[in-house]
Amino acid sequence: MQQERVYNFSPGPAVLPVEVLEKAQKQLVAYETAGMSVMEMSHRSAAFEEIIMGAQDLLRQLMNIPQGYQILFLQGGASMQFSMVPMNLVRGGKMDFVITGQWAKKAASEAARYGQVTTIASSADRTFAYIPDLDPSTFSPDADYFHITVNNTIYGTRYTSLPDTGSVPLVTDMSSSILSEAYDVSRFGLIYAGAQKNIGPAGLTIVIIREDLIGNPLPHIPTMFDYKTHADNKSLYNTPPTFGIYMAKLVFEWLAAQGGVKAIQKYNEDKAAVLYDFLDNSKLFQGTVDKRDRSLMNVPFVTGNPDVDAQFLKEAKRKGLVNLGGHRSVGGMRASIYNAMPREGVHALVDFMKEFEAQNG
Repeated sequence: MQQERVYNFSPGPAVLPVEVLEKAQKQLVAYETAGMSVMEMSHRSAAFEEIIMGAQDLLRQLMNIPQGYQILFLQGGASMQFSMVPMNLVRGGKMDFVITGQWAKKAASEAARYGQVTTIASSADRTFAYIPDLDPSTFSPDADYFHITVNNTIYGTRYTSLPDTGSVPLVTDMSSSILSEAYDVSRFGLIYAGAQKNIGPAGLTIVIIREDLIGNPLPHIPTMFDYKTHADNKSLYNTPPTFGIYMAKLVFEWLAAQGGVKAIQKYNEDKAAVLYDFLDNSKLFQGTVDKRDRSLMNVPFVTGNPDVDAQFLKEAKRKGLVNLGGHRSVGGMRASIYNAMPREGVHALVDFMKEFEAQNG
């Protein structure tokens, strides 16, 4: 007997819209008039060209990506971009980083293989529970790029304003907040994001890059690590993650039908407020992030007692509220409430938290 769908609060791979899954299910064996599954389809075929170009056009519209930027559909996850970014952007050998969590640390560590990394600021002193204030006078005017992680999946923080880096390209890992709120893409030189949180299944990585940053990589880098290789070949230099791109297109269509990014941002703000309002008034549960820097996507919280946390997670799973465990490096709980998490899922979580608190508070 098939298990009913649960409310999946996983940080990634994450919940997808049911409407998208159902459409993919209907087209799984035979896509439209192709007579075959997208998984069987040549990436050189007219049918797939329509899929990938349609996905690109939809993403450009949804994010209001200006002319002069390329959209690349790649593989390797955001972790591979930790290497590809410096390989392609390092020219003078200097990079500025703000360290707001584990992924920012990993990106900086990888970049240090290719030049001098300067840590402009860090929130490590309080377990990354806030976004540090930035002093522009400390920025390196000759840096090749300035890197931030705009939403921190593990620690539940987000930038509510972007640093002004002047002529230095601003680069961001947007994996866990892409398409969840409106960003001015023109503020960035390069945006990269793993798809498995707000876009589709794991395996696809999206890079949005200003064209003047393409074509002057470090010498002797592998062909596949050169952004120009993929830009010149419309992301079809080799076989791309075809099914992931197809699923992304379906998600983009779904998001457009919800009213676009500004509409989903309002929906996300309302969802997050339900959970944060409860945490702010709870006697048992506490949020772990400074209020001004709270993420709309990832909400960590604790009871202060690891045994009670474990009991909560066990009972939540029985209620169909799954993947609520905090990252192994921090413990506690974390609710990831991406675009596809319905409002009903957040209300179900809060209702259970109220019940649990009444019994255990």
